Amino acid sequence: MLEINATEGVREGSIFGQISTMDHEQLVVCHDQATGLKALIGIHNTTLGPALGGTRMWPYASEAEAITDVLRLSRGMTFKNSLAGLNLGGGKAVIIGDPKLKNEAFLRRFGRFVESLGGRYVTAEDVNMKTSDMEYIAMESRHVTGLPQIKGGAGDPSPVTAFGVYMGIKAAAKKAFGSDSLNGKKIGVQGVGQVGKYLIDYLVKEGAEILITDIFEDKLTEISKATGATVVDPNVIYDLPMDIYAPCALGATINDETIERLKCAVIAGGANNQLKDEAKHGKILMEKGIVYAPDFLINAGGVINVGAEYFGDYHKETVFSQTEKIYDTCLTILEKSEKENIPAQQAAIEVAKARIEAIGKVKLPF
Repeated sequence: MLEINATEGVREGSIFGQISTMDHEQLVVCHDQATGLKALIGIHNTTLGPALGGTRMWPYASEAEAITDVLRLSRGMTFKNSLAGLNLGGGKAVIIGDPKLKNEAFLRRFGRFVESLGGRYVTAEDVNMKTSDMEYIAMESRHVTGLPQIKGGAGDPSPVTAFGVYMGIKAAAKKAFGSDSLNGKKIGVQGVGQVGKYLIDYLVKEGAEILITDIFEDKLTEISKATGATVVDPNVIYDLPMDIYAPCALGATINDETIERLKCAVIAGGANNQLKDEAKHGKILMEKGIVYAPDFLINAGGVINVGAEYFGDYHKETVFSQTEKIYDTCLTILEKSEKENIPAQQAAIEVAKARIEAIGKVKLPF
């Protein structure tokens, strides 16, 4: 295990340069020859508490891409946990490779890396990871949450994440249309994994007209049959007129190429890091008059869920009640954005930072 700390000197374009730019505390490189494990753990800020964030597994095109992803994701978790009112810092882990590589030995080896950090980082499930995977990791580390219910955990956090995203969509609709009713609204859901699937259920119950897309066609067919949602090609989702675009797959779908194609009034979804360049693209959305609900604000239901489990105070009703507050927080952020004429992303970051600075008695550079 290689530990890279932010106290070292920096060089533009270097790993130290990247972690210094976003002010990370630590980047941990994990490698195990026997199992083929290659993983990165990013610890962004621990002012509020241990850095909690899920582990995702993805066949990244390069190690540089994986480093960028873990640094952006862990930074987002700092803001997410702060806005959600949790006493948790921001962290994230990525495992590089095809999810088919996962087995007991592979996951337990990763668990030993997590344990070696002594509680500075707490892991949970994320993209291509399941609650059953957390069981194997928990065999080697105490610092795991999101375990199956039969093992005393809270189970799959996706339903709670989806509920929070739903609350965020309603708040953004209230800002854009003057009413939070989604009846008759055309909503494009990009990505019908666990969060997207549960989100669609909420939207259908409100009478929304749903467009769905995903790179996995079998999922689309199943959900379309169950809900009546219209399947569209992944390459044309950006070109279709709709009221609300809800990205619920991987990040950076709002970029130079897509932002000119979007024909919507609201963007609000469950994916992380939706803005490829948060400063540039957040400003463009504001200039275009598109209401953007920051992803780390509205997809916080999952971390509220696993956070309650980690602290040993899990009550389902309380978790959903706390997640429901995302609606009011989102409206507050959108009002701040309009009043101060700043992008919603910036407004959300400022509020998140203010809480961290007040509790830590520090001035944050990031």
